[in-house]
Amino acid sequence: MVSFIKSVTFDCRDAVALATFWAAALGSDVDEESTSGKAFVEPAGWGGPTLWFQRVPEGKTAKNRQHFDLRALDGDIPAEVRRLEALGATVQHDGGDLVVMLDPEGNEFCVE
Repeated sequence: MVSFIKSVTFDCRDAVALATFWAAALGSDVDEESTSGKAFVEPAGWGGPTLWFQRVPEGKTAKNRQHFDLRALDGDIPAEVRRLEALGATVQHDGGDLVVMLDPEGNEFCVE
């Protein structure tokens, strides 16, 4: 027997706010039963894990040990970075073909 990834969990200050960012970034929706304490986002396409967001009392204190690498579907990395910035992300490092960004709560992710 093997396991599969059911969900990827984010600890955060406001579950709905962070779920809203990631839903918009990935072309999905926040589940209607979500609250500021717990929220989830189903994958936009078949086969991906659910993103789960849970409120915790402590803030983020160190670099993520795991992160998402997002691929701009049309290959236009600068346009995708601008779109994600408009949603609330910030650029941490722009390496041209690999841009390190931070989501609204400071979680690192890359756009390539």
